[in-house]
Amino acid sequence: MHNLKRQLLAGPYLLWMAGFILLPVAVILYYAFTTTSGDFTLLNVTSIFASIHWKSLMLSLKLAFICTAVCLLLSYPLAMILSSMKLKRQGFIVFIFILPMWMNFMLRILAWKLLLSNNGVINTMLASWNLPLLDVLNTPFAVVFCMVYDFLPFMILPIYNAMSRIEPDIIEAAKDLGANNITIFFKIIVPLTLSGVVSGITMVFVPALTSFAISDLLGGGKVLLIGNVIEQAFIQEYNWNLGSGLSLVLMVFVIASMALMSAKGEEGGTGVW
Repeated sequence: MHNLKRQLLAGPYLLWMAGFILLPVAVILYYAFTTTSGDFTLLNVTSIFASIHWKSLMLSLKLAFICTAVCLLLSYPLAMILSSMKLKRQGFIVFIFILPMWMNFMLRILAWKLLLSNNGVINTMLASWNLPLLDVLNTPFAVVFCMVYDFLPFMILPIYNAMSRIEPDIIEAAKDLGANNITIFFKIIVPLTLSGVVSGITMVFVPALTSFAISDLLGGGKVLLIGNVIEQAFIQEYNWNLGSGLSLVLMVFVIASMALMSAKGEEGGTGVW
């Protein structure tokens, strides 16, 4: 009887999952493997190998890797600094990192578009100081910069949480046994925070790979990612079949990357404990 009540409590979630996850995926699968007349075809999926689509996918992967690497390089030392601070300061600084996430995603992108524009605030300040002006808008650099700005908290928080769970006694015991700072870092801190690193990489890489709003606003049509191609297929061309086929390919890349990160996390966890 108790188990039946628990199953009934899961009913709303099952309905939500069926209506907003399984059903949309089923619709995408249907359109991906059919033509406009409803006949079966593989052309929508294999169209990823078309020159413009393949270049967009490779550029998306490249920028997602760069964004993830930059976020990791920035987040790990920041998380170490945060974990070594007093508790009150930790909470305040974590709050500062989370604060921009309270603002609408599109507003943040538009704000950076104004800041990085040729007549924006940054170039106005540089001109007043007789310094060279920045010309980064509508370039891959601007897209990656805004991606790092938007997704950095998703990397910092899981790494910081993993570091905050490391007991100081473990570090002290290692020092008592003669371990130096480098040994402590690579033999203790890195293995114990690997789960946070894997979680952060997944949380940054997936949205960076599927992003299209950032490249649309800061790329100015010159930085065409696979997300932009899919958006154009659905919104501008009204070609749901092609958009679904490309979405299915992108979904495969996302699932494969998440599975790889999960496997790496389990291997790392096994090695630590």
